[in-house]
Amino acid sequence: MEKGWDRGASVGGMGGRRYLGVAVALMVALVVVEGYPTEDLVAALPGQPKVGFKQYAGYVDVDPGHGKSLFYYFVEAQHEALHKPLTLWLNGGPGCSSIGGGAFTELGPFYPTPDGRGLRTNSMSWNSVSNLLFVESPAGVGWSYSNTTSDYNTGDASTAFDMYLFMLKWYDKFPTYRSRQLFLSGESYAGHYIPQLADLLLDHNTRSTGFKFNIKGVAIGNPLLKLDRDIPATYEFFWSHGMISDETGLAVMNDCDFQDYVLPSPHNESHSCNLAIAEADRVVGNYINDYDVILDVCYPSIAEQELRLKKMASKISLGVDVCMDYERDFYFNLPEVQKALHANSTSLPYSWSMCSDFLNYSDSDGKINILPILRKILQNGIPVWVYSGDQDSVVPLLGSRTLMRELARDMKMKITVPYRAWFHKGQVGGWVTEYGNLLTFATVRGAAHMVPYAQPSRALQLFTSFVSGRRLPNTTHPLING
Repeated sequence: MEKGWDRGASVGGMGGRRYLGVAVALMVALVVVEGYPTEDLVAALPGQPKVGFKQYAGYVDVDPGHGKSLFYYFVEAQHEALHKPLTLWLNGGPGCSSIGGGAFTELGPFYPTPDGRGLRTNSMSWNSVSNLLFVESPAGVGWSYSNTTSDYNTGDASTAFDMYLFMLKWYDKFPTYRSRQLFLSGESYAGHYIPQLADLLLDHNTRSTGFKFNIKGVAIGNPLLKLDRDIPATYEFFWSHGMISDETGLAVMNDCDFQDYVLPSPHNESHSCNLAIAEADRVVGNYINDYDVILDVCYPSIAEQELRLKKMASKISLGVDVCMDYERDFYFNLPEVQKALHANSTSLPYSWSMCSDFLNYSDSDGKINILPILRKILQNGIPVWVYSGDQDSVVPLLGSRTLMRELARDMKMKITVPYRAWFHKGQVGGWVTEYGNLLTFATVRGAAHMVPYAQPSRALQLFTSFVSGRRLPNTTHPLING
């Protein structure tokens, strides 16, 4: 590059040198303005439709001494990226991939094609209103890794701290985003990840005399917040949706003391409680998607056979591709895809999978009560939105709604928006209530545990309102007959 510039200068004489000086100055200015790592630029993904925005992917070392690196995927906003906020998205698990989930199944710009060998456009991608950052966290999830085996024995505290270090170092890669509005979002066990990360970022802001994180909001979908309330809500959901009998539902509620519940199963429960839960699980059965009870299920053997045979026979239920998990897994394990994403640079001894099979995550951390952390976030003047797909039985709205009411009561926050419907495209999008000026609870009608996957248009409306600081629409214009 430098030799090429030198030749241009010699041909042009002094005028050429002056032109060279101006050009170099402009290039340096451009690098400073953009401040993006060219080595992480994703030119194009295999089978990707043509788009007008840039994508970046690569690794951020969070503990060089241990050889611990987290993998990220960053996609610019579709239009005016320099003027749009930054949204960090984390999936839960614990131990599941935010890139496989959020980025390529839910709210990112692409979905896998039914044959698992290409991508199709997600017209409801959240990068229409924000720049999006997805991170595979903690190490051991997806392509994130550590060279120190003990790092795979982890929990909430180390996961949050690693993400705090990640954010600091990611800003070193993308310095122009340091001052950008930052929204923190995720779902499921990210009900732990996101608030605990926000807590560390706020502590940083308190200590720092220089750079401070410009946090503007926290939004978590179907989040695990308080295990002893979220777990019984599952069985209340089963009963209220006719999935178990009155007798079984009453037996669970009467015989189980969920104060002693520990993930992943109620080891400390009474014999009668365990029998009731086993009966409930038996009746619900294996042919229902617990994360979205109205969807059909995908049969793995059929899906995998179609992928091997390069068939385009995607299974659709209520407009949703129920086999997208298998298509995405197939796509991410293509060598050309990993090369394009700058992923798996250390040749990991296992295939990419949505959720880690070997991560040893602390069971006891699931019992951490997140409400005090949400309280701290609210006390710092940061809006918190909790939203729930109403077809999810894993972390149902019944628990989340109760917990938000309890949090508002404890903080003496008044109801500012009574429980009401919100609207999208002339239809009810869900129901919503607000407390004070900062706390919002909303449901998304017909949505699953992964809200943007099941209801992409309504999810985009909710996210747009969130990052814009606006309430969800409370009016519609019904069609007039005749």
